[in-house]
Amino acid sequence: MKPLKYAIAGGAVGSFIGPIHRMAVRLDRLADLVAGSFSRDAEKNAASGAELGLDPARVYGDWKELIATEHGRIDFLTICTTNESHYAIAKAALEAGIDVFCEKPLSLSLKEAEELGAIARRKRRMLGIPFTYTGYPMVKLARDLVKNGELGTIDKVVMEYQQGSFRKKGAGGRPWKMDPKIAGPSCVVSDIGVHAFAMIEYVTGLEVRELLADLSTYGNDNGLDDDASILMRLSKGAKAALVTSKVATGEENGVRLRVYGRKASLFWDQEDPNYLHVKYPDAPERIWKRKASYIGEASAAALRASRFPAGHHEGFVEALANIYDEFVAAVRTRRAGDFPGARAGIRSMRFVEAALKSSKARSQWTAL
Repeated sequence: MKPLKYAIAGGAVGSFIGPIHRMAVRLDRLADLVAGSFSRDAEKNAASGAELGLDPARVYGDWKELIATEHGRIDFLTICTTNESHYAIAKAALEAGIDVFCEKPLSLSLKEAEELGAIARRKRRMLGIPFTYTGYPMVKLARDLVKNGELGTIDKVVMEYQQGSFRKKGAGGRPWKMDPKIAGPSCVVSDIGVHAFAMIEYVTGLEVRELLADLSTYGNDNGLDDDASILMRLSKGAKAALVTSKVATGEENGVRLRVYGRKASLFWDQEDPNYLHVKYPDAPERIWKRKASYIGEASAAALRASRFPAGHHEGFVEALANIYDEFVAAVRTRRAGDFPGARAGIRSMRFVEAALKSSKARSQWTAL
């Protein structure tokens, strides 16, 4: 099938997330990068376009020029800019009739996120969000085991996303994440906490109804959160505890999910992603292995998302590629797929605002 054509706003060569997106799209030759506006720095912008082999005429000085010129010539736009510009770029692209794949957070407020969702519906455009961990094969298996009743009724979820990046010199190399003018009203909750929140709802199929949050600021002077402990009440009586931090000294990218049902429980660790552990009260623990012959019987999605033979680790880029696979298929067919869309982006901003409100009110229970 002929690849689609896409453009990128942000994500200059040498940045972190832009190259990750380009690798993910290229992994399955889903689309060809044909245009971009990579940086506000003219020299860096031009150098990025040249290194990526683009026609200089399609390397634009800003995203407004990119959208004005490229609408009708590209199939979708990927947004990899800093947080404060996500809403404006996504809104302009959607209004121009361009499908959008936007880095999280979708916006700096729930109101903005809801507006983007409304525009996407009105313009009949696809809006994707890279909650990347939902693209891992064993996370899809976890979701399907829960859905198929293997765990029974879900009572409790324990979710971690722990990083120690702000204990390193230079605040992990991205100090803008602690600048409220760029990052918005939250740091850790809107940067990585939204991944954890999305995981809880994706795997359990339940909705977070209300939460109690205690946000902390340890490593900066501007008041943005860099650590959070959050209790949640979910639909159908389930409860969850979420801890997320950028000051968890020594942690690298500790994404760990535990789901406790009345028949069994499961555990998944992103730093050991090929394996899903399922435990039973009166039977031996079962370890599901990615790409094993029996996986397809339990989860066609997990089998479809597995690329390499068993024992060969798949990771972050492959997971994002799985999400792009579903997004691009939706762009082609105009039918929703198994990727985080506008609803997930809106739900995540509802979570951020509820956490901020709860913590400010001395950790009161707050509805989403």
